[in-house]
Amino acid sequence: MDLPSDDELLAQARRFDLASITAIYDRYNNGLYYYAVRLLGDTALAEDCVAETFSRLLKTFRNGGGPKENLKGYLYRSVHNWVTDHYRRKPTLELDLYSELPDPDDDPCQQTEQNITRQNIRTALEKLTPDQRHVITLRFVEGWDIAEIAESIRKPIGAVKSLQHRALSSLQRFLLEAEKV
Repeated sequence: MDLPSDDELLAQARRFDLASITAIYDRYNNGLYYYAVRLLGDTALAEDCVAETFSRLLKTFRNGGGPKENLKGYLYRSVHNWVTDHYRRKPTLELDLYSELPDPDDDPCQQTEQNITRQNIRTALEKLTPDQRHVITLRFVEGWDIAEIAESIRKPIGAVKSLQHRALSSLQRFLLEAEKV
């Protein structure tokens, strides 16, 4: 059995076909959730983000709007926008101190080094512009190609390459500065 394409699902979901809306949710929920977790570092916030993303999608359908094509890009952009709005409202990063308790069998020095590296990367990513962070996350965490990212963020391929280049240069600079400290 062939799975319906995103365009077919979109056409049916715009008419509030429950099976199509469910298929969209099933197809994208997990990917959006893990994307939001990586951006937010908080599973509860990621759940809120994804729930709000699908809620907004349904509201736009009800109002006659929403994506006409590139459903995947639309949904990931919606998650990115929610995360950006979240950080604008609350600019400090909250860390769950109990989310990653060390294994007693792990080498404490190695664990500490990994935690410092992880924190340095998180701090460096926070220093990027929202567009740069979005491109880096889609490219290197989600594994999207440049063309998919360009379509998703509605920018030319050259602009995406430029954003990626500037972001990687900035990350390298930030991480080298963090090593000196």
